[in-house]
Amino acid sequence: MNNERAWLVRKIVLSVLFLLVVAVPLYPELFGVDEVTPFPQLVAFRPQGLVVVLVLGVLMLVRRGWRIAAVLVMGLALTGAALTTPRQFSDADPPPAGSRVLTIMAANVLGGGAEASAVAKVIRERKPDLVSLPEAQADVREAIRAHLQGLAYNGYTLQSSAAVESATSVLVSSSLGAVRFTKDPSATTFGHIIVTGGNLGEVRLIAYHGFPPLPAEVTTWKRDLGVLRQWCAQNPPTIVAGDFNATTDHADFRHALGSNCRSVASLTGAGLIGTWPSNRPAVTRTQIDHVLITRQLEPGRFTTYAIQGSDHRAVVATVFVPGPTPPPRSGGVPKTE
Repeated sequence: MNNERAWLVRKIVLSVLFLLVVAVPLYPELFGVDEVTPFPQLVAFRPQGLVVVLVLGVLMLVRRGWRIAAVLVMGLALTGAALTTPRQFSDADPPPAGSRVLTIMAANVLGGGAEASAVAKVIRERKPDLVSLPEAQADVREAIRAHLQGLAYNGYTLQSSAAVESATSVLVSSSLGAVRFTKDPSATTFGHIIVTGGNLGEVRLIAYHGFPPLPAEVTTWKRDLGVLRQWCAQNPPTIVAGDFNATTDHADFRHALGSNCRSVASLTGAGLIGTWPSNRPAVTRTQIDHVLITRQLEPGRFTTYAIQGSDHRAVVATVFVPGPTPPPRSGGVPKTE
C-alpha cells in the first residue's frame, strides 16, 4: 500500500471514529447508553446539539484533511434535523364535527417561588378546565385561587413526602361538575392526581410530575416514566399534563408514549418551544412540560407563558373530545378517593 492510499485509509478510519464520538451524546439510545449519566441529561438538548454539530461540520470543510469527517457529521446533523423539524412544522387536523373543547394548563410553580398573581393571570386569560400545578402545596394553590376573582375553581393537593417538590395540586373549573380526585402516591415518586367523573364523561385528566434524571437517580426517573407508559396503554380517553422532566428526544419518554399517547405540542407545530429553564434565552431551553393525549382525542393549540418567579414556562393546550357533550352534572361536591 502506497503512502497516499495509506493516508486515505487512515483519514477514513479517523473520520468514522470522530463520527462515533459525536453521535454517542446525540443518539445514546443507538449505543445502549441512554440511561447512563451524562447522556440522559445531554440528550434533552439534542436539537441544540444538532445545530452545533452542523456548524462544526461547515467549519471543518475549510481544512482539506478534515473534509471526510465534516461530511459525515454534517450528514448526521442533517438527518437528525429532518427527524426533528416536523415537531415545529406540523399542523393539527380539523376537529371532528360536534367535538367539545377542553383547555388544559400546566405550570410548575417552583415550590411556591412563582408569583401566584402571574399564574392566576394566565388562568383568567385562558380559563382552563384543568390546571396542573407541580410543586404547589395547598397554601400555594389557595394563593393562586385567591386571585381568580369571579372564576370558580375546585382545588385538591397531594404531597407524597415532606419535600416541597413532591407536592402536586390541581385546580378544576366548576363547569366540570362534581368530579372525583383519585390519588395514588405510591405509583410515582412525587405522586399524581387523577380527575374523573362530573362532566368529563369518559375522559380522565391526570396531573403528573415526573422525577428528574439526576445523575444518581436515573432509575427513579425511568420508573416514573414506566407509570406513564401504563396510562398510555390503557383504554380511557386520557389527558396527562405537568412537568415530565423528559423531552421527546428521550427514548424512555417516547417508549412511554408508545403508539397511543401523543404530545399536543409536537402535533401542532410547537414541539421545539422550550419550557425550561425559562430564565435562559429561548434557543437554549428544552421542552419538559407537556400535555399528552391518547388517540381518542384530537389536538388543538399549544401555547407557553412566562411565569415570574418560576424556572418553567406555563403551558396551555386545547384538546378536542369527539362526540356530544355529556349531560351537565351540576351540583354536588368534588369527591376524593
